[in-house]
Amino acid sequence: MITALLILIPFLGGLAALAIGGKTARIIAIAASIITLGLAKYAVWTFDSQAGKQFATNLPWIKSLGVNFHVGMDGISILLVVLTAFLVPIILISVKENTYSNPALFYGLTLIMESALIGVFTAYDAFLFYVFWELALIPIYFICMLFGGEGRFRITLKFFVYTLAGSLLMLIGIIYLRQINPEGSFEISSFYKITLSGSQQSWLFWLFLIAFAIKMPIFPFHTWQPDTYTNAPAQGTMLLGGIMSKMGVYGLIRFIIPLFPSALHEWGNVVIVLSIIGIVYGSLMAWVQTDIKRLIAYSSFAHIGLIAAGVLANNQQGMDGAMVQMIAHGINAVGLFLIVDYIERTSGTRLISALGGIRTIAPVVATLFLLILLGSVGLPLTNGFVGEYLLLTGIFQFKAGAALFAGLTMILGAVYMLNVYQKTMLGNSGTASAIFADVKGSDLYLLALVAGLVIISGIFPTFITNISGPAVEMLLK
Repeated sequence: MITALLILIPFLGGLAALAIGGKTARIIAIAASIITLGLAKYAVWTFDSQAGKQFATNLPWIKSLGVNFHVGMDGISILLVVLTAFLVPIILISVKENTYSNPALFYGLTLIMESALIGVFTAYDAFLFYVFWELALIPIYFICMLFGGEGRFRITLKFFVYTLAGSLLMLIGIIYLRQINPEGSFEISSFYKITLSGSQQSWLFWLFLIAFAIKMPIFPFHTWQPDTYTNAPAQGTMLLGGIMSKMGVYGLIRFIIPLFPSALHEWGNVVIVLSIIGIVYGSLMAWVQTDIKRLIAYSSFAHIGLIAAGVLANNQQGMDGAMVQMIAHGINAVGLFLIVDYIERTSGTRLISALGGIRTIAPVVATLFLLILLGSVGLPLTNGFVGEYLLLTGIFQFKAGAALFAGLTMILGAVYMLNVYQKTMLGNSGTASAIFADVKGSDLYLLALVAGLVIISGIFPTFITNISGPAVEMLLK
């Protein structure tokens, strides 16, 4: 029942925010998100990592098709649910007065998206998984379309078409598996029991993989990402980079790894190479950006490529690393986009060339930015280090040469992130820095919270692996 409530509370809160509107919508949205977070924290503290799926609800939904409303959480699901429930209140609280022309619409859409995201991470019925997968796309589409920057209609339409096309391919694969399923249901666990020939696995592998590759994204299915991340409103970018990109990685773990082992053996090399190309390409593109928000968008693309490669290496270290790094990336991405949002609101620009010398004017901002940045580049004792180390170990076990190139994400990441820090925070004051002010109020509390988690989760990463490890081991077997 807890899982169903985690889906229902933000959904109803979103509808209430849309219906009531006005300033009350903000109160409703934040209250609903905090209640959801409290319930998620209760679930994770009472969770038994050795007991498999827990907190399940399984009710008939569309009996004629064999579709059930079957949701629950194992060690993989629950961590992503907690990440979602933790980040959404931060994103909602970060909204300032007059940021949006219709704030109630933004709050309502965000909560409905949270409900759908939790649904994706907890669905045990493949058709229900698809419904939540598509439902998560609709709110972020309207958030980007209604509140994005210049050129938002063209950019958001491209994003929508890309992701919808991939989703339809996945739907074809799900329907096919249901048709050949002796149990006659959409249960994901029953799909695992289906005996598939090599050719069946191969074409189904690509149907699912393209859908997941677009959502993460990985090269060459990434072309929607830099423009969408840059053009979306700040909170929309946090939703995309911090949470939504994990949907594709979760799909790899839940479907690709257990369903198509022979296809993974045949095609895994190709996809890992594509992921590593994305790591190098994304890092090099980040290095030459003049817009700090676009730089972080390419940085996120590179980090997701490393996570995807670790999952597809198909071993315990790679999967453990993916779980740790998904949590770390979600926290770091939201923290970095919070910094970018504050810089833009305070200075009126995101251009790196117009900034500089901010540390002298705003030492607190500079310090918090540095802490979050160090987590992003994987400095030891920050949250990015353990995940990247495990990912590279997993890829090395798969193929040493692949790990060599995948490791460039740490080197190039340090280069472009420290470079942007030097140009914005250090040196002489830029033209926009003169009007800069140090962080305070809710901005300070949110950034301090994120920076604190960067350090705490870097020192105590076993909290994550202790929860996800047994579920990962069971899935690999």
